[in-house]
Amino acid sequence: MSNRPLASAGRAVPLLRAGLIAGIVIAALAYPMVAVTGLGAKATAHATEHKTKLLTKALPAETSYLYLPDGKTVLTMFYEEYRQYTKLSDMSPNIQQAIVAAEDSRFYQHKGVDPKGVVRAFVANAGSGGVSQGASTLTMQYVRMALRDSATTPKEVQEATQQTSLRKIREMRLAMDLEKELSKEDIIERYLNSAYFGHRAYGIYAASEIFFSKTPKDLTPVEAATLAGLVKSPSQYDPATSDQKEATARRNYVLDRMSQLGYLSPDAATAAKGEPIRLKLTDPPNDCAAVPEKYNSWGFICDYVKNWWSAQPAFGENRLERMDKLRRGGYRIVLSIDPKIQEAAQKNLGAGTGSPFANGIVLSEPGTGRVKAMAVNRTYSLDLAENPLSSNPEAGPKVKANYPNTVAPLLGGGDLPGYQAGSTFKMFPMLAALNAGMPLSTSFNAPHRYQSAIYDGWAPTNASGAMSGMQTMWSGFGKSVNTYFVWLEERVGADKAVRLAEQLGLRWRTDVDREQASPSKVKKWGAFTLGVSDATPLEMANAYAAIAADGMYCEAIPVQGIFNRDGTPTTYSTASGISREVAKPRCRQVVTADAARAATDAARCPTGDTPARGGCGGWSTADSVRGTVGRPVAGKTGTTDSTRSAWFVGYTPELAAASFISDPDNPFNAVGDGQSQIPISAVAETLRDGLKGKPTRQFTPPSDAIVG
Repeated sequence: MSNRPLASAGRAVPLLRAGLIAGIVIAALAYPMVAVTGLGAKATAHATEHKTKLLTKALPAETSYLYLPDGKTVLTMFYEEYRQYTKLSDMSPNIQQAIVAAEDSRFYQHKGVDPKGVVRAFVANAGSGGVSQGASTLTMQYVRMALRDSATTPKEVQEATQQTSLRKIREMRLAMDLEKELSKEDIIERYLNSAYFGHRAYGIYAASEIFFSKTPKDLTPVEAATLAGLVKSPSQYDPATSDQKEATARRNYVLDRMSQLGYLSPDAATAAKGEPIRLKLTDPPNDCAAVPEKYNSWGFICDYVKNWWSAQPAFGENRLERMDKLRRGGYRIVLSIDPKIQEAAQKNLGAGTGSPFANGIVLSEPGTGRVKAMAVNRTYSLDLAENPLSSNPEAGPKVKANYPNTVAPLLGGGDLPGYQAGSTFKMFPMLAALNAGMPLSTSFNAPHRYQSAIYDGWAPTNASGAMSGMQTMWSGFGKSVNTYFVWLEERVGADKAVRLAEQLGLRWRTDVDREQASPSKVKKWGAFTLGVSDATPLEMANAYAAIAADGMYCEAIPVQGIFNRDGTPTTYSTASGISREVAKPRCRQVVTADAARAATDAARCPTGDTPARGGCGGWSTADSVRGTVGRPVAGKTGTTDSTRSAWFVGYTPELAAASFISDPDNPFNAVGDGQSQIPISAVAETLRDGLKGKPTRQFTPPSDAIVG
């Protein structure tokens, strides 16, 4: 006589009925036409087939990594679910065996749905009057996770996770179809990469790293059993909590099952159960606030990468889609920043973090637009508690200043308008005039005060009476003669200068600037040449880099490579349908090479360098630069009324740099003449240090035709 207890008479009928229902469900799944007929059956079959094909291609969300230029050192990561896809061959057999033992011991015998498990669950649930057991195989669980991860609407998420019989039946059918398309190895690999193990660990790579600081390939049976035990209830069995009692009991259950299935010997299982759970926790960084302390200044670069990314159509139709791709797409992003130049830029700033005046510098590579350095005298931090109050009287009584801590994009690439750039803007009317065919020798007897007939009687003056007299583009640019450049802008047209600046990457972010640049007003924007518009160091460095590159403007780009999760370069389709790599330079000729070379020849005058074809008129505004840099260099100083801000933009054939000093909180808080040398020194010293040891390159002289 059997020792198994007999079911009571009162329960016999429900149990038999439950078993019968389970059998009918399995039959209906295997032969769906029994349940539906006609066009409805065809539609159901087509929908299921379509969904199955989607699931065979579906991949879970994966962490994106931001690397230093060496392509090896991780600066930070971006993720909603911390996960790195791992091939089954890179996982220890221990974790494969443990997950089968914990979740689906008949995984290698069934074809997606386990009939015995279904019957067992139906019987148990009917007997308990509720849901005491599930019947989900690993394949069914993977289907549920894949449907959830590939959902694009809240409704699809709900359908994938809601506790209904219809969802369970749909999972069963899809699981059986999926096993016809994928091998058992493919399914368990995808499962282990999709499962949530708790503690922000999605997938086995994250779980191994977060709990044990190792790769899945190195997991011991004890560690594998601990992780496999988490899947059922990640919070309940979390071993990182103070009490490991439940986690240990669950681990030991998995070890027993591994022994029963022949994966471990009884003695090995007993020994493993006697071991404590030894954790070595890792907290993976996420986003720019988690940049390591030794790379603190790179936090601003990280933020710029995010802002740049959010503007790239290659990653989606809008900002939300693009940022979702960044956090879920598993990209490998390699920065273009040169560590040597970045270090030099940070070192050569002339104001400390405790100054209300922001002093920053950006360096761009001519011919590629790749950003090589971004440095500012601020600590990258979200903690503003110790910051003083803002210097802006209109900011309010409790508004904090931007120093010493901030994450504001003070160097550009964000939504801040920038700072008035003063006479650095004189480059734009000069370049427009040269591109229109006016020669470098174009002369004008510039008075101290010039009244413009075109600009409605506007009468600007020069900074000094010594600037008066006959000027050419060389001397006018070298001495920064306001009246000469207002006159020159009149000749070429303010609209031509403004539109050229736009082609060189400048954008108008204030209402005043947008209005002045509008078609109805741009021809009268005479003050444009004096730099009354706001600009960012990023924009100015990149605009001047185009001049260094013989008139070839390249969009600013902070990366040298972006790679998909399979290691291939990330591409996008141009308007003409051509596939291009996202990280490749995007360049276009804005002005002729001869015009750019002529502008460079004039721009050597402000720096104390000697132009190839003309004379600078005896003195210049930043004549120390050439001696500091120690190689051919061009550039332009810029200050605004009352020296509220001061700038210098300089370049060699290899690098272009723009530096400023200003109060971002209060543009009326003047930096003063005494600090106007700070941007000049920052640029000169950074170009010197950044190019140290590299061959000296010469600027190409302009042609006779454009010299005049």
